[in-house]
Amino acid sequence: MKVKVVTRILEANDRIAVENRRLFNDAGVYVINLMSAPGAGKTSFIEQTISEICRGGKKLYRKLSIGVIEGDIAGTDDAQRIERLGIPVVQINTGSACHLDANMVNEVIVDLPLNDLNLLIVENVGNLVCPAEFKIGEDMKAMILSITEGDDKPLKYPLMFQESSALILNKIDLLPYTNVDIEKIKKDSLSLNKSLKIFEVSCKTGEGIAEWIEWLQSLVT
Repeated sequence: MKVKVVTRILEANDRIAVENRRLFNDAGVYVINLMSAPGAGKTSFIEQTISEICRGGKKLYRKLSIGVIEGDIAGTDDAQRIERLGIPVVQINTGSACHLDANMVNEVIVDLPLNDLNLLIVENVGNLVCPAEFKIGEDMKAMILSITEGDDKPLKYPLMFQESSALILNKIDLLPYTNVDIEKIKKDSLSLNKSLKIFEVSCKTGEGIAEWIEWLQSLVT
């Protein structure tokens, strides 16, 4: 019975995700579902991406209009950080749910100036398991892994690596102070998903952010 119940939940979620995708496509918005464990640096990464694209970074990028949906169990700190950048942002507090689902996203779409956006970044709830199971109508799932989390995570949490199109290895400025084998992370990740695009970045120093943005802009029409 448990398997049947879970299947029904996912099927219902997928139906709403299809509707979300239609709304996003009609508005011409590219949507990223950004996932990670708590503390991996999702919000800092979003801030860096916005600052480089919208606020005159180190290179001249094609300007994109960006919106953000912030998902957290509680609190509004991350949304306030994004709002200070002058970016339209909506906060979703799940209460106890460990992920965002398609229905939660559907309910807040109306609160975004969707027709004015090129790119929507959805910061999912910090969790390495559940977010990968639920579609929200995104064009792409991407995940952030802080190298301080260790090099065993791909094989311990394979689904997220399998479902993601991009893996951002964050906090590489801390690599000299750890015993993490970054090559093992990349090798194990690619063994799970051969098409995974991997970026080594530091939100503190800005290293690797340019490569990420150049790739991202190639996807957003």
